[in-house]
Amino acid sequence: PYHLFAWKRAVESSYGHHCHYLYAEKDGQLVGVLPLVHLNFPGLVNELTALPYCDVGNCLCNSGEVQDALLDEALNLQKKLNCKKLHLRGALKETELAKSSFQVEETGKVRMLLKLPASADELFSSFKSKLRSQVRKAEKNGVTFRWGGLDDLEAMYFVFAKNMHELGSPVHAKNWLRSVLEHYGKKAKVGLAEFEGKTIGMGIILLACQKVSIPWASTLREYNRLGPNMLLYWNFLKYSADHGCREFDFGRSTAGEGTYRFKQQWGAEPEPLPWYTCSKAGKGADESQHADQRGLAAAIWQKLPLPAANAVGPRLRKYISL
Repeated sequence: PYHLFAWKRAVESSYGHHCHYLYAEKDGQLVGVLPLVHLNFPGLVNELTALPYCDVGNCLCNSGEVQDALLDEALNLQKKLNCKKLHLRGALKETELAKSSFQVEETGKVRMLLKLPASADELFSSFKSKLRSQVRKAEKNGVTFRWGGLDDLEAMYFVFAKNMHELGSPVHAKNWLRSVLEHYGKKAKVGLAEFEGKTIGMGIILLACQKVSIPWASTLREYNRLGPNMLLYWNFLKYSADHGCREFDFGRSTAGEGTYRFKQQWGAEPEPLPWYTCSKAGKGADESQHADQRGLAAAIWQKLPLPAANAVGPRLRKYISL
């Protein structure tokens, strides 16, 4: 879903970044694409990323030859724009150009992917009894699910922004979510969990062909005992299975951590998620140093009052590619 032009249009219309979408043709046929977004804040950030704000981007192609043609053009573009870094997210075919020009980032992350059966009934039957009871528990607790849309933007953004603040992360601009929903149209679905008339959970899924991705989902922590997350994800999976989708991408996680176990319980299995960097400065700081810096930044961010975090966060978030 992230390779669709809708992602490009959302990035350009909400954040104003310039996009360079490369494509390869052979004998009049499209044989490869590489979408790149230029994040540029003079003196601080100047990088090309495929793709920002999601887990995967990189080349879609049918051979190493096509991949090399796309990578070669991307490297030329990096030089032309004087970008400090070129980031690629997703597996590369191991060609000489790829191995010599790009360094693997040690992120420790995996994608959690679930192969979907032909129907939601078949999927629900495959769950362990504990998982089925957790889904039913949310409904018994009075949590309800409904499909939403742009009219629900204020309510779902409050949940999203509050959750991001508690996680210590600058939140995306409200206009970013609006742009994604507008440009994806029917390929984007908003799910809302409600309790006593109040929105306590939200999530957005994006669809392309028979694949579904969930870039964002949040709940209000004070209501988590009611199980809104279980109800949200079950309805997303139910919709996906009943509408002919065959793969649900839960997104990236670190093996063994809480989000990994949450996704694993639905039957999702880990797949390596290599990220690559071509840096003008050569090898950068190791991942442990970056993790320490992120941990300190998150701790500071959590102490900001929520209104201040929501005012400043989007201005920072547009330049953070994660």
